[in-house]
Amino acid sequence: MEDEIRIIISGGGTGGHIFPAVSIANAIRAKRPDARILFVGAEGRMEMQRVPAAGYDIVGLPVCGFDRKRLWRNVYVLWKLLQSQLKARRIVKQFRPQVAVGVGGYASGPTLKVAGLMGIPTLIQEQNSYAGVTNKLLARRARKICVAYEGMERFFDKDKIILTGNPVRQDLLEKQVPREEAVRHFGLDPKKKTVLIVGGSLGARTINRCVLEHLDFIRRSGVQFIWQTGKFYIDDARRQVAAAGELPMLYVTDFIARMELAYSAADLVVSRAGAGSISEFCLLRKPVVLVPSPNVAEDHQTKNALALVNKEAALYVTDAEAGEKLLRTAVDAVADNALLDKLSENISHLAFRDSADRIADEVLKLAETYRNGYEH
Repeated sequence: MEDEIRIIISGGGTGGHIFPAVSIANAIRAKRPDARILFVGAEGRMEMQRVPAAGYDIVGLPVCGFDRKRLWRNVYVLWKLLQSQLKARRIVKQFRPQVAVGVGGYASGPTLKVAGLMGIPTLIQEQNSYAGVTNKLLARRARKICVAYEGMERFFDKDKIILTGNPVRQDLLEKQVPREEAVRHFGLDPKKKTVLIVGGSLGARTINRCVLEHLDFIRRSGVQFIWQTGKFYIDDARRQVAAAGELPMLYVTDFIARMELAYSAADLVVSRAGAGSISEFCLLRKPVVLVPSPNVAEDHQTKNALALVNKEAALYVTDAEAGEKLLRTAVDAVADNALLDKLSENISHLAFRDSADRIADEVLKLAETYRNGYEH
C-alpha cells in the first residue's frame, strides 16, 4: 500500500547496537502498529538471530570490519563493502522505505550511504560520547542525529542534533524484581553483598582473566559474584573454577538471558564501557566499575567512561591495570555503603527515560515528511 509507513533500521554486531535498535522498532510499532520495519544487518553477526527472535524481519549484508593489524586483508574488506553497497541498493529499491535509521555496526554504513544517495531521509543514532568515523561520514547527508551525550556539536552540525539518550531493553524497567528474590535465583545468599561481572554479550578477555587469576581472593573476599563470561570463554572458565575447588560464592554462566534479575541482585557492577550498558546503569541507578575496552575504534569506551567518572558517577580501571586493581577496587567499593549511595545518586542524574519514544517520534516525522512529497 502506498500510504503505509516503511522503515529500514540498520546496524548491529553486538548487543550494544541490537538492543537499542529493537527498542526503537518497538516504540515505532507502539505508535504506528501498521508500520513495516525491515532490519538490515551483517551476515553471520548476532543480529541475524536476535532480531528475528524479537519479531522483526532482517536481511544480511556481506560487510565486515577493517583489519587494523593486517592491512593487506583490507582488499577483501573493500570488495565485501562494494558487494554490500550493491545489495543495500537492491534492498532499498525493493522495500522503498520512507526513512532509514542507522544504529551503528558494520551494516549501517553501506545501508545509510545508499539510502541517502537515493534521496531517502536518514537518521543516525550515535551512542557514544566520541563519534566514530562512519557516523561522521554519514552525518553529512543525515537529516537528524540522535545523541546520548552533550557537546556532540564538535562532531556534527548542531542544527541536526537531538539529545535523546540511548534506548535500553524495555524489560529491564518493566520487570522489576525484589533483590532477595533475584539473589536467590542465582543460588546466592541475600545477606551478602553481590558484584555482577559482565564483559558484554560476547565476553571480555581481560575481565575474565582477572577473575580466573584471583579465585583465591574471591574465596576470601566475603563478597559473592555473578559472572557472565561470554560464549567464547565459558568452557575454560568452568574448567578452571572446577579445578579450584568449592566456590559457592561464584555463579558462572556464559550468558544471562534475564538481565533484570542480575541487575536487581547486584550491589555493584563491573563492566566494559559500552554506551548501551552505561545507559542501562544510569536508568537503574547502578554503581559501576568501568573497564574500557582498548580494542574499539577511536578508544570511545575510555571517553564514555570518563564522561561518568568526571561527574563522580562511576569508578574506572584501565584495561592495562585490571589484573592488579580490578577485583580489589570492586570488593572495596561494594563494602563502602556511602560510596555506593553517592555513585547511585550521581549516575541517576545522567539517565534518559524516554529515549526510544523520542527517537521513534523523529523517525516517524521524517517518514511523514517524505511521504508528503519532500525531496532532499
